[in-house]
Amino acid sequence: MPDFLKMMMKHRKLIEEYKNKKSDIQKRLHEFKEAGKGSAKDIFSELCFCLLTPQSNARRCDKAIEELKKKRLLFKAPAAMIRPILKGRSRFHNKKTVYLVSARRSFDRSVLSGGDILDVRKKIVENIKGIGYKEASHFLRNIGLGKDIAILDRHILKNLKRYDVIGKLPSSISAKSYLNIEEKARVFARMIGIPLGELDLLFWSRETGEIFK
Repeated sequence: MPDFLKMMMKHRKLIEEYKNKKSDIQKRLHEFKEAGKGSAKDIFSELCFCLLTPQSNARRCDKAIEELKKKRLLFKAPAAMIRPILKGRSRFHNKKTVYLVSARRSFDRSVLSGGDILDVRKKIVENIKGIGYKEASHFLRNIGLGKDIAILDRHILKNLKRYDVIGKLPSSISAKSYLNIEEKARVFARMIGIPLGELDLLFWSRETGEIFK
């Protein structure tokens, strides 16, 4: 079978998979949008969750954040009281403890109403220590602002390669290459008729077996 036909069949199967999961994906995105209407503490909690997730299990990171909130440590406690709760739940917990404490001073919720979402993301990356484009995109998606941005983690990149959106899996991603790959993903999403934010969750659910966050 010619490569073109193989790819068309892949696309057709992907679209069918999307149709089967569409209602669940859209429900989750609606929940993210509702979360974005929460209090300043709710929004900051989500930022902290995204600070913890790089190279770590999202479920464990979520539990760490919930424990910090339950013990009233997330918003004011010193690093020494936060570090033990992150240990074993988030990799590089020492660094991430520093990032979390630092974010209290550097995060200003008003940045989220800055207009163009790409500019908003750039400001977050520039001002929050420990946040790169992937984490900033994750945060914005989780508060309902990720309609046209991609979270380029290993699950998403693997699927972008599968559909020849990218030629190979990058060993590391600079800001320039992130934006370049994201634009390719955006073009691919338009081509197959699946909104980029929904395609992101579709790929994530395929690799993890769930539509989490």
